[in-house]
Amino acid sequence: MIQVRGLNKSFGKNHVLKGIDLNVGESDVVVLIGASGSGKSTLLRCLNFLEAADSGEIRIDGNTVDPRRNDLNRIRQEVGMVFQNFNLFPHMNALENVMEAPVQVKKTDRKKAKTQAEDLLDKVGLSDKAQAYPSQLSGGQQQRVAIARALAMNPRVMLFDEPTSALDPELVGEVLQVMKSLAKEGMTMVIVTHEMGFAREVADWVIYLDEGRLVEEGRPEQIFDDPSQARTREFLNRVL
Repeated sequence: MIQVRGLNKSFGKNHVLKGIDLNVGESDVVVLIGASGSGKSTLLRCLNFLEAADSGEIRIDGNTVDPRRNDLNRIRQEVGMVFQNFNLFPHMNALENVMEAPVQVKKTDRKKAKTQAEDLLDKVGLSDKAQAYPSQLSGGQQQRVAIARALAMNPRVMLFDEPTSALDPELVGEVLQVMKSLAKEGMTMVIVTHEMGFAREVADWVIYLDEGRLVEEGRPEQIFDDPSQARTREFLNRVL
């Protein structure tokens, strides 16, 4: 579903991604772990073309994406993204937030979009909050609305950039539960998270990034129980 070859990205003199190679198969759940500043979020933003890579190649579903020639907004419909911060429209209720992109971008009939939005809010456990505004929702509820909003575009891949990092600890579980459900349904996902227990439970593959390099990748049991690289062991000893 996603192939990355030789991806490099710098911000000024800061070389953030250094020759990243990555494969994400259909229905794979890939979790990126690593210290803050290791390049995880920048890699996700490059996969969604919110950041332009300096060099390298990104293929989505077998097609090489050229940011200068391809319609990136159309590609982003295929690759949904959920951020640390919820970024909901404050003047719209939950239902309207989920409906907005299909109506405005895909020109979906409003009645159809409303039905789909209601189904998605039910999917994330918020059918009773359809008329609530973001200011009336907890952080965990807002993030679940944000997930429903991303799903409303029927993406083939979902990217999650530390979706629980802005939440109070007691609200983390409700968001992770929604993500577990998506994984069981076969949604292709690339997830940046500090929730190691979640990574162990949900991931098909775990990738450890350090200082912009892909240091190690493997099945969760291999990465967490018997990592082959000293840097991976050092990181896990600090966080587990």
